[in-house]
Amino acid sequence: MSKYWDAIIIGGGAAGLFCAGIAGQLGKKVLVLDHADVLCEKIRISGGGRCNFTNLHSSPANFLSLNPNFVKSALARYPAKEFIKLVQSYRIDYHEKHQGQLFCDESAHQIIQMLLSECKKGGVIVKHPVTVQEIKQETGGWSVSTSAGIEKSKSVVMATGGLPVPAIGATAYALDIAKQFELKVVDPRPALVPLSFTADAFANLNELAGLSLPIRISSGSKGARYGACRFNEDVLLTHKGLSGPAVLQASSYWIEGEAVHIDWLGAVEVGSHFNCDELFNNKDNRLKLTETILASVLPQRLARSFAQQKNLLGRKWAEVSKKDRQALKELITNWSVKPAGTLGWKKAEVMLGGVDTKELDGQSMMSKKHPGLFFIGECVDVTGHLGGHNFQWAWASGHACAQAL
Repeated sequence: MSKYWDAIIIGGGAAGLFCAGIAGQLGKKVLVLDHADVLCEKIRISGGGRCNFTNLHSSPANFLSLNPNFVKSALARYPAKEFIKLVQSYRIDYHEKHQGQLFCDESAHQIIQMLLSECKKGGVIVKHPVTVQEIKQETGGWSVSTSAGIEKSKSVVMATGGLPVPAIGATAYALDIAKQFELKVVDPRPALVPLSFTADAFANLNELAGLSLPIRISSGSKGARYGACRFNEDVLLTHKGLSGPAVLQASSYWIEGEAVHIDWLGAVEVGSHFNCDELFNNKDNRLKLTETILASVLPQRLARSFAQQKNLLGRKWAEVSKKDRQALKELITNWSVKPAGTLGWKKAEVMLGGVDTKELDGQSMMSKKHPGLFFIGECVDVTGHLGGHNFQWAWASGHACAQAL
């Protein structure tokens, strides 16, 4: 006979292990099952191998969901400062890199070891590689058939993540289980993913590959699934188009067939006394060359490219008509390009969509239709912005679930 568990958690990644550790330390008998030979590969490769484990400023405003209010309860009960305390208790050194993003000084492996240590403290049993073959609801509990036998439990927690990076074993298993039990699923698509562009879209910029600079980028629309966004972030010009944090952020809101808009001067305005109108109307610039004026706020190569596109290269500002100045300003502050698509699941960092939050209780992450069936982490229709917010959702949703098991 198999042991009867308080909870079987399927998925030994960030959300699953964190939830298991808390539940175990609350006195629950917990079993974690995972199909992978090596646990936590997504943590290991995150943040360039240093794991951007949370964000100091993580709040509901940093998440996309058809129900933006869903995240509020879990995030309020387990904010970033609580996870930081745990990291500090393990004497893991970390640093803030950009806009509140926290990274390990040494290695993402430290976070993995911390999660496994927390599970050990709670007496959690972790079995892998084990394949889950069937999940059945029974009177008063659940039956989970695996390649290692049948396990019985009071509760089942789905923590198998999303579809990004199939090479490390990502699957849609949690979504398949949701559909099996007739729970609605918001169609998944890649997010925080590079966008692809046609060659002609960058005919004027293809000589600028390797250039990186802060910009303001806008994507999406009010009527779209997740609305519209505007970010001040860095963009990287490549031989294939645009990349970097700005494009990854915009990709979560981008709708096929629509353009993304870039204000190349927008990020310069933030936290400075720079005013775009003053730049274009400053009388002191009369005798300066157009590209020289632009190079005061833009990289020189980009300044020359914009001046050239409007046939103003080598022309003094006094010689440029009001109409041409306005056209140049429009080009720089409202530059638009239409992506051809995304680079797909192989390059995506996270998944948009997932189990519809209307099906779940926001206090506990439990299915409203099937008591004892929980969904946490990336498989839920909650997607964070770039910069540690998705890990914070893993911790917060795992914590909410653990309290309810």
